[in-house]
Amino acid sequence: MIRLRWMSATGPVPRLHVVTGKGGTGKTTAAAALALALAGTGRRVLLAEIEGRQGIAPLFDAAPLPYAERHLAAGLDGGEVFGQAVDADEALLDYLTMFYRLGSAGRVLRRFGAIDFATTIAPGLRDILLTGKLKEAVSRTESGRMAYDAVVLDGPPTGRIVKFLNVTVESGRLAKTGPIGRHSRSVARLLHSSLTAVHLVTTPAAMPVQETIDAHDELEAADLPVGHVILNKVVGSGTVDVTAEQLRDGLARSGLPADEDAVAALLAEYRTGQDEIAAIDAHRDRLERLGRPVDELALLPEGVDLSGLYDLARTLRRSTGGLRRSPLRPGAAPEGVRDAQ
Repeated sequence: MIRLRWMSATGPVPRLHVVTGKGGTGKTTAAAALALALAGTGRRVLLAEIEGRQGIAPLFDAAPLPYAERHLAAGLDGGEVFGQAVDADEALLDYLTMFYRLGSAGRVLRRFGAIDFATTIAPGLRDILLTGKLKEAVSRTESGRMAYDAVVLDGPPTGRIVKFLNVTVESGRLAKTGPIGRHSRSVARLLHSSLTAVHLVTTPAAMPVQETIDAHDELEAADLPVGHVILNKVVGSGTVDVTAEQLRDGLARSGLPADEDAVAALLAEYRTGQDEIAAIDAHRDRLERLGRPVDELALLPEGVDLSGLYDLARTLRRSTGGLRRSPLRPGAAPEGVRDAQ
């Protein structure tokens, strides 16, 4: 596999950020927060989803996302975040127009069910179309500058992510010539280059952490670029030894009952919390052994509203500064993007 390298002053700066995680870990929330974090001053970021769940729009108190790119929110530093729900059928119509100049004839095919038929008998075609649409967004230029400074994808779960990202490699091997072969190889070059980063979202629990480790190993084996690990829904930090005597004194100073039953109940609850924090530390240690940056996002007890989403974005911005900054002027095309086209 040929790796394309575009280096900033501090290392490769990805332009396509694929966010994956086991169901329930909050990968959609993490993807949305990452898009806000990357949307610095003068920067445009596209936040895309592909599974038809419409999970992004509710986070922004917005209407369901269309296939057409739509302004979604302001970034943390005055940039812009756009949203898009990428649909394979619409992407196929784009593909037919782009490569075969079918134009309105493609719409006729859709009315007769030919589009659904094609994506049903060739399931891999759907993923090829979806990844191709992402590549087009990454490499598109408008008025001499890149249309987007970064593209963030709320991707498939960890159990399917390698198959999804690697489908263009397999199709490129089957189709040696023609538009499909060329298209597949160009997408594969982008997805296997340092212009892409696959970020793994997990929670501090045994099953999602193990699935994250397995996905990391599978991505590496497929030569797909792993980015950060995002440890989500973290409660508390550190351990402090608190005695029954300290609790009794604290209750007394507060004018609260300090009987033995109250002290024992508080001590048991505190120790349960400390055990949970110790377990989080153990899970964090396992993730850090992967050798990837581990970013932590706090649990939001009341759920994720728009204000909380911006708070999470600020946390990610502090730990992902190297993914935001570029030595090029805003919107300029990195050499790797041109090579991947």
